Amino acid sequence: MKCERDKMLLYAVTDPGWVGRLSLHEQVEAALKGGATCVQLRDKNATEEARLAQAKDLTELCHRYGALFIVNDSVDVALRSGADGVHVGLSDMAVEDVRALAGDRLIIGASAHSVAEARAAVAAGADYLGVGAMYATSTKSDTHMLPHSVLGEICRTVDVPVVAIGGITKENLPKLRGFGEAGVALVSAIFGASDIETECRELRALTARAVHGMRTALTVAGSDSSGGAGIQADIKTMTVNGVYAMSAITALTAQNTTGVSGILEVSPEFLQQQLDSIFRDIVPDAVKIGMVANSELIRVIAERLRFYSAENVVVDPVMVATSGSSLMRGEAVETLVSELLPLAKLATPNIPEAEVLAEMSITDEASMEEAAKRIHARCGCAVLLKGGHRINDASDFLFADGCGQWFRGERIDNPNTHGTGCTLSSAIASFLAKGYNLPDAVARAKAYLTGALAAMLDLGSGSGPMNHAYGISFSE
Repeated sequence: MKCERDKMLLYAVTDPGWVGRLSLHEQVEAALKGGATCVQLRDKNATEEARLAQAKDLTELCHRYGALFIVNDSVDVALRSGADGVHVGLSDMAVEDVRALAGDRLIIGASAHSVAEARAAVAAGADYLGVGAMYATSTKSDTHMLPHSVLGEICRTVDVPVVAIGGITKENLPKLRGFGEAGVALVSAIFGASDIETECRELRALTARAVHGMRTALTVAGSDSSGGAGIQADIKTMTVNGVYAMSAITALTAQNTTGVSGILEVSPEFLQQQLDSIFRDIVPDAVKIGMVANSELIRVIAERLRFYSAENVVVDPVMVATSGSSLMRGEAVETLVSELLPLAKLATPNIPEAEVLAEMSITDEASMEEAAKRIHARCGCAVLLKGGHRINDASDFLFADGCGQWFRGERIDNPNTHGTGCTLSSAIASFLAKGYNLPDAVARAKAYLTGALAAMLDLGSGSGPMNHAYGISFSE
């Protein structure tokens, strides 16, 4: 039986623990008035007769408000009450057994905690999936929290609606934006509220923004007046890779394809104002940090990232421009290592930068691997050490979670490489923002960079920029 995606937007799950001042009927009606689109009756300790009576009452109530009504676990109660569907957990009945009993008379929902479980449930006949737990929840003491990236992968893998479940509140609901879920399932966030109708109205608005909203990314870097690197390259990269780009500028530069002729740094106070303005309004799903010239600015960035619990931080430790111009003061390196890199999910140094951070010479692939491990040990973040033409053309080494992985790239014979580091790190941040795991984000970002270089844009008299919008046709 087909499950309509929009009916899964705000999925309210009852819990007898919250029935007190209001009866179950009154609670559910308040939730429906507030905008709940689906209600699941969950009371594992009730007798079959009691659940049947509740189910009959709530079926009529939900249908009056145009919402779906789902019974937890019991196929018999769902069928006898006229409910729209039944939901089964991993330890309950198998989906194929439910389908054999219910035929096409019921929508069947199933719980899933992994991509493999999701695929198996859909193959067995599930019409929608409940995926989680996304956050810690008091209703289940043995909860294993699911990474956002797994939710995104499940949504991309299956062709049925996916509902995110587990520990979701008004505070963390915005973090689920744009992973592809059809809606969220809530228990205490709805039925534990003092004013269920008002709370549901607010939760529905938040859920709609999360489900239909675009993922966001912030670049904290210097401006490149020639447009090939820095903030300009980052915004182009993020935009064409499908995320909404924001920026906090650390410095203005006067530069072109031949070099940097001037740098005007912003004050630490103004950088903090920029960061506060962004995080207090449109919370970024990923943060890319590029050129930061001095220690004071680095400290401001690190303090704000900690304050706002920023996620998916990618640091491109820009020390020298492609043209050879120095972009970071010497004393800033130690601040970068001690303050900023420990907050990063990933650092993306090139060979010269890695030699500084690892405090060793890099001459071949073996020393690349050793340097990446040293930087990880020193800073605590994953490291993507970019090989470049100096070592191995376009092959990069990722060291993360104690494991190393080579990403072999196609060598593009293009002298115009201005902004390649900015572009790669911004692309990685974009894919992390969209829910991809780190290796997948790196692979996709490298593929994008290869395409931008292969477009063979040729501008300027020095090392020119690449075509960030190579996949877009501008012909009339």
